[in-house]
Amino acid sequence: MNLAALPPIILAIAEQRSLSAVLATIIDAVARQPDVALARIWLLEPDEACPHCRHLALPGEVSLHLRASAGTPRLAGSDWSRTQGSFHKIPRGCGNLKISHIAASGESVRIARLWEDQQWIRNQEWARTEDLVSFAGHPIVFRGAVLGVLAVFRRSEAGDECFEWLRALADTAAVAIANVRAFEQVEALRGELEQERDYLREEVQEAGSFGEILGRSAALQRVLRQLEMVAGTDAGVMILGESGSGKELIARAIHQRSPRAGKPLVKVNCASVPRELFESEFFGHTRGAFTGAVRDRVGRFQLADGGTLFLDEVGEIPLELQPKLLRILQEGEFERVGDESTRRVNVRVIAATNRDLRREVEAGRFRLDLFYRLSVFPLEVPPLRDRREDIPALTAHFVRQACLRFHVAEPKVTEREVERARAYAWPGNVRELQNVVERAVILAQGGLLRFELPEAEVAAGVAAAETLPVREVIPEAEWRRRERANLMAALEQCGFRVSGKGGAAELLGVNAATLASRIKALEIERPRKNRHLSL
Repeated sequence: MNLAALPPIILAIAEQRSLSAVLATIIDAVARQPDVALARIWLLEPDEACPHCRHLALPGEVSLHLRASAGTPRLAGSDWSRTQGSFHKIPRGCGNLKISHIAASGESVRIARLWEDQQWIRNQEWARTEDLVSFAGHPIVFRGAVLGVLAVFRRSEAGDECFEWLRALADTAAVAIANVRAFEQVEALRGELEQERDYLREEVQEAGSFGEILGRSAALQRVLRQLEMVAGTDAGVMILGESGSGKELIARAIHQRSPRAGKPLVKVNCASVPRELFESEFFGHTRGAFTGAVRDRVGRFQLADGGTLFLDEVGEIPLELQPKLLRILQEGEFERVGDESTRRVNVRVIAATNRDLRREVEAGRFRLDLFYRLSVFPLEVPPLRDRREDIPALTAHFVRQACLRFHVAEPKVTEREVERARAYAWPGNVRELQNVVERAVILAQGGLLRFELPEAEVAAGVAAAETLPVREVIPEAEWRRRERANLMAALEQCGFRVSGKGGAAELLGVNAATLASRIKALEIERPRKNRHLSL
């Protein structure tokens, strides 16, 4: 072995960009040297980092794993390129094995004549059959840390020149392995950043342009008070409401007012995810896990680690995936598709739906335990028809936004058009109002704004409004007193039964979980003679 032959080998090693390629280049270079019978590299690493031991990995266990092997056996049928076998995994600190001794002590071992050794060679018969004469082993050390062991069996004595050649190659291997691991970490981080970048771009494109929660109606103010109460906690929130009523805005407001505001708010629209891709969307996947998985992908739970995950239209999650979702909510653990290593995350989940999930539970389409886990604090967003006094402010806001977006002159909004908007029922809620305003701005060309609304419905709304007497304005304290009195009357009439047939929720026409939240907020307690509230 000539030291002058090292530079081309070092250059070839330096050109590699993956750990497997680096190890293959090193081991092939050693195995081609004269009189080398067998060359092997063990790496000191966690079990989950080894492709062969990943499925049997014990958390935190670090061992020596045979990651590269090459040689020319004498015995027919032997394959020395295999890395699996009795010496694939060597426990760290096993003092009677030379490879473990080298890794633990950081010292090289040279055995000039194997037949004379009584300490390290465990199978003298194998050494004689393969005509093995000597052994040389060096620790692979980078910045004082042992990364692994380079070991060679020769069919001639390992002289000083050979021993120094292997030491130089072991030092080169240490730098190459450290560099390629750093490169792979950078690539993994780059991949995760690209995923997050793509996700944030999607969010910018898809997020509603509501900008902020607008309105001073009593219905909206009640929601905002509940929002303030729950925002500072880590409790799961279930946002209930019709499509287009602004459930995502409420979720964003909860996140922004929470201790997690400095971390990401990640959104998953469960209604838009194909059934077969739900698991990959939530938990991510490894390259090759399924057809089309051309690279590793970070799941939404991992993207939201430390922050908040917003599951919109949560009722669309397939029943077969719900146990895995429940597990990550309870234990914070998951596995990527195609990867058996367990990952941990700390995520707050806010869910939203326009479905009656209790009916979905009764129909067997949604798990009851998952429902309770998600709806610790139910929060009901009122439809736009229940907060008509907010329509003028919302209209003005959407007009300004549309003008900036479409680069057109701001049209004049008449009182008559605002009243027409207030008279309309808005079945599509705030989202419909926004779309109608944007179309009207385009058509107005800077002139008078006119909404394209079904005239019959507008006229019916105007007529109904004209027949109604002028309503008194109720102060907040009086409103809460009346609401409390109304709930008490309903509870007393139902024998303080909240849910189920004949319960107060059915009598009032509200969701049982929502009613339970209102009872708690209003500090209503069942009289002692009636014991506890019955759910």
